[in-house]
Amino acid sequence: MSKRDYYEILGVNKNATADEIKKAYRQKAIQFHPDKNPGDATAEDKFKEAAEAYEVLSDANKKARYDQYGHAGMGSSSGGGFSGGGMSMDDIFSQFGDIFGGFGFGGGSSQRGRRVNRGSNLRVRVKLDLKEIAHGAEKKIKVNKYISCNACHGSGAEGGSSYTSCNTCHGTGHVTRVQQTFLGQMQTQSVCPQCGGEGKIITNKCKICFGNGIVNGEEVISINIPAGVEDGMQLSVSGKGNAAARGGINGDLIVVVEETADTELKRDGTNLLYDHYISFPDAVLGTTIEIPTVDGKAKIKIPAGTQAGKVFRLRGKGLPSVEHRGIGDLMVNINVWTPQQLSHEETNLMEKLRKASNFEPKPTAKDMGFFDRMREYFQG
Repeated sequence: MSKRDYYEILGVNKNATADEIKKAYRQKAIQFHPDKNPGDATAEDKFKEAAEAYEVLSDANKKARYDQYGHAGMGSSSGGGFSGGGMSMDDIFSQFGDIFGGFGFGGGSSQRGRRVNRGSNLRVRVKLDLKEIAHGAEKKIKVNKYISCNACHGSGAEGGSSYTSCNTCHGTGHVTRVQQTFLGQMQTQSVCPQCGGEGKIITNKCKICFGNGIVNGEEVISINIPAGVEDGMQLSVSGKGNAAARGGINGDLIVVVEETADTELKRDGTNLLYDHYISFPDAVLGTTIEIPTVDGKAKIKIPAGTQAGKVFRLRGKGLPSVEHRGIGDLMVNINVWTPQQLSHEETNLMEKLRKASNFEPKPTAKDMGFFDRMREYFQG
């Protein structure tokens, strides 16, 4: 089933401000909050859907990428490991929990009030040549980052169990204060100062990570790059960033695509451009030439009488669209090489040809000028 448009989910237009997007998400979150709709699977799905939309549209970089490429720019959750959704309830409450503050939904699990640590994101650059861009690629990279401590299994406690429930907040992670004002009693909630919102206290810290639950390490990560990506495009690999302290949610790995310049082919969106020089006799008599493509070589026939600037189009020999909207073409621009030095014999021959009537310029309607060729190129 195709995914709904993020703007449609939140009920805003593409020109909505950050405050309008936040306000719209807050309204949806309140409407479909699990505590207001206990046991309603449809409401929970809509709650997650709104959170996914807000995750993208509240981030300037992700929003710009979504506006340009749609859901394809967010990556695919299948096969490539790139996230654009699939957020769990814990992810949502840990990442956006503050947006619900002050509404005091009842009946929820005390776990939701606890602070959940989140690891920071990492950013790496991956270089791709045209062939890898044309077909997609799998890259294995070694990343230095924070990983979960094996000694305590990421808990930060010696043996993985040397902790107790916080006496101040009784394991909820937050404390409630009631103040008397001229309007009556006002109830506020804040993070527990004793446990930092985690709801538990470590009684015996791990001697390897000193209670943090994470240590410096490295990981070899396999990244599936979809076909058709462009230079500067960013893809997110969920959960492959820095590990979070004491069993929290790992950060993401942001993969920045860096396209290496090809020595022969130039990219123009999904099309490829190639300049080829032929000799004057070949332009007059016609010939067959060999040109490079992303997958090897291809031969094309140059008919007799070909004019300089003629563009030949090889359909389907370009690059695929990252949004799966077809494959571009390979445009071959023909240049006629003019020799700069001639022998005495060659000069005499050219003098004879210059006086021949067939060598006088006699352009016809089919011999398009520069602007006509450009119009034909852009109109396809």
